[in-house]
Amino acid sequence: MNASSRIGILGGTFDPVHLGHIDTARAAGAALDLDEVMVVPSGTPPHRQSPAVSRYHRFAMTALAVTGVERLRISDLEIGEVGASYTFDTLARLRARGLSASQIFFITGADAFAEIATWSRYPEVLDMSHFVVVSRPGHRASELRQSLPALANRMTADRGSAPATQPAIFLLDAETPDVSSTDIRRRLANRESIAGLVPDAVGRYIDQHGLYARREMSAIGRSLA
Repeated sequence: MNASSRIGILGGTFDPVHLGHIDTARAAGAALDLDEVMVVPSGTPPHRQSPAVSRYHRFAMTALAVTGVERLRISDLEIGEVGASYTFDTLARLRARGLSASQIFFITGADAFAEIATWSRYPEVLDMSHFVVVSRPGHRASELRQSLPALANRMTADRGSAPATQPAIFLLDAETPDVSSTDIRRRLANRESIAGLVPDAVGRYIDQHGLYARREMSAIGRSLA
């Protein structure tokens, strides 16, 4: 990475990774002309129950999902961490590697960013990098100006009109698939198809390793015992 690199970061549990994640990363990379987008599976995600499968399976599935996709690459920045993977800490690691706030573009969905005030080290986290907020079904990024008025002066839909004195919040009303990891896990537990929801290589990996269906069905059986 050099001093002019523009690096996107898309973090998540990826339990499992799906086409919504990939399309979000691609849309942000194209809109902001990023040199690359690092897709960063979390080791121990905060604010939720433990992932359904191990971090190693989640990392492997994410690696398969980004293989051959322009700009996207897998990153092990968080996967080996024992403690919770907070956005502030991830961005701090990148800053420690020599990247400036103006070089980093943290990508997130509009639904998640709507809860930014609950994030660890808010509002400091907003000064660690640019943020790229991408619309999700039912959550348009452009509507955040009204719901988060205190941050409206940092928000822009135009790469050329970003605030000069602080990192910007870019609002990107791109269309992304209406798919969630929760729904995919439910489908697998019920032995339903997930075709068209995850990359083909990820679907084959899930099937090869018997992920989700076996664990979920076991949990259902225990609850009925």
